[in-house]
Amino acid sequence: MTDASAPPDAPQPAGGPGRRRAPGPGRSRWLAAGGVAVLAGVLGLTLALRAGATPACAAPPAAAPPAAAVPVAAAPPVGGAVHKGKATFYDSKGAGGNCSYPSAPANRLYVALGPSEYAAGAACGGHLDVTGPKGTVRVLVMDQCPECAPGHLDLSREAFARIADPVQGVVSVSYRAVVDPPLPGPLAFRIKEGASRYWFAVLVADHGNPLRAVEVRQGDSGGWRAADRQDYNYWLVESGVGPGPFSIRVTDVYGHRVIAGGVRLTPGQVQRGTVRMYGGATAGGGRPAARSASPRPSASPSPRASSPRPSPSAAPASAGPSAPDTPVVPLAAEAPAAGCRN
Repeated sequence: MTDASAPPDAPQPAGGPGRRRAPGPGRSRWLAAGGVAVLAGVLGLTLALRAGATPACAAPPAAAPPAAAVPVAAAPPVGGAVHKGKATFYDSKGAGGNCSYPSAPANRLYVALGPSEYAAGAACGGHLDVTGPKGTVRVLVMDQCPECAPGHLDLSREAFARIADPVQGVVSVSYRAVVDPPLPGPLAFRIKEGASRYWFAVLVADHGNPLRAVEVRQGDSGGWRAADRQDYNYWLVESGVGPGPFSIRVTDVYGHRVIAGGVRLTPGQVQRGTVRMYGGATAGGGRPAARSASPRPSASPSPRASSPRPSPSAAPASAGPSAPDTPVVPLAAEAPAAGCRN
């Protein structure tokens, strides 16, 4: 994870006046000859106009440069639509990647997405089923691959080995988002180092689907403060929320919404709540909120999609027997958040 910093000032171009060349002895003769040529040209043009000669056509205007291609809107894969692409592999060396998890999942099944699908952190914590020559593997989105084009998945070495022979290096794959994957437990929260009553940032984990919104309020009553998603996967309230404890309302891209209460202002520590994002009863300090009335959003169209996206009411597709258990987001450790993918 790297904090944003102002780019260095661009260097100013250097330069100076060129050296002038003194006129030579033949300069006056050149001027005289040039004057005669100019006079003859003017007289010729006048005679041609008087005689009714048709002037030469002007050169056609230069063709306008082609319009720039419309950029693909950044959005994480959602909805279970099948995409085609390619996969490579890398090793995070145990770090949790651009999504700021303290470490990689214990089963080491994870993926880094290119900027258009990482979508400034919007894909963090979601899951993909990736199918290659040897089978299918389920991976956790935990990192960004800055050089990857849309459709290029950079898998962990262990995940790649599940779908292809690592000797191949690059293979064609299909992949789709997993809708409502099994959850490892209740939501987990990590308040960022440096947070105070005047500046608040929280990492939310074990939510299964990509998140759409996080809101925070002081205590159990009062108005909700919308947090802004950062590209390193923390949710920020720049002016702070107060001394805590807090209630945190979490909404995912499919409309699941829950409220977790009693989150304390303890920077750097993982706090496991008692409410699940979906699919289970709650206990104690958390409670499910009313499900959002808005329909399930669909991602921006992808040039790689080979089939239309399902309707919002479509049931989640089964992962199939070859898909392993859902990777657990590694928030048990309380180490500082990891940096960007190398």
